[in-house]
Amino acid sequence: MSLKGSIAVVYLFLVIKILGKKQISELNIFDYIIGLSLGNIAAEMTVNDDISIIEGLISMSVYGIFSLFVSFITEKSIIARRLITGEPVIIMENGKISREQLKKCKIDINDLLQDARESGYFDISEINYAIMEPSGKISFLPKNKYHPVTPSDMKLKVDSGGINANLILDGEIMENNIKTIGHDTKWLIERLKSEGYDNIDELLLVICDNKEKLTIYKKDEKINYKVLE
Repeated sequence: MSLKGSIAVVYLFLVIKILGKKQISELNIFDYIIGLSLGNIAAEMTVNDDISIIEGLISMSVYGIFSLFVSFITEKSIIARRLITGEPVIIMENGKISREQLKKCKIDINDLLQDARESGYFDISEINYAIMEPSGKISFLPKNKYHPVTPSDMKLKVDSGGINANLILDGEIMENNIKTIGHDTKWLIERLKSEGYDNIDELLLVICDNKEKLTIYKKDEKINYKVLE
């Protein structure tokens, strides 16, 4: 078993090297399936005495060759690339969030906020475009005035501000968050009415910054920009 395991690991390493760095970076659905299958074959070859070394190596080779073939096809054909690896999806356009596109990508507003924070955007109102890539990663394009500039370049003293509070998520009032900033639900409803929003159910996201400025996103925003290939 130790011999078969060693051979499986070495051969799997060689196959992955041949397939390229794509297998160890951000994967699309097809690459994920291929990588998972190769790992399963190597594991099965190691623990299952009914599978010979040659059978295991041939199986891994077949998957490796098929992956190379698909990579060649997707490189030559846009239609095949869209079908097999997927295409980017715009979920924010001109600072507006599309709930319809979030559903299409099978994510919710919390996933978007988490990815934004992980990308350094603790205030989502700074984002102009957000694009879900075929790999599942979300790319962000900030608004012009929020493009990265070092404080030393501008000779500015930077105020770190604070973490924004999400007061409404997908139409649900976050009462604990409202209490944390020293207010209650009545205060929020009055603030929203002053902004022209009487129906909370139509709101996707409401954020309050450290200066109590509200940023409001509606559920029915539509994405008009389609060209992204």
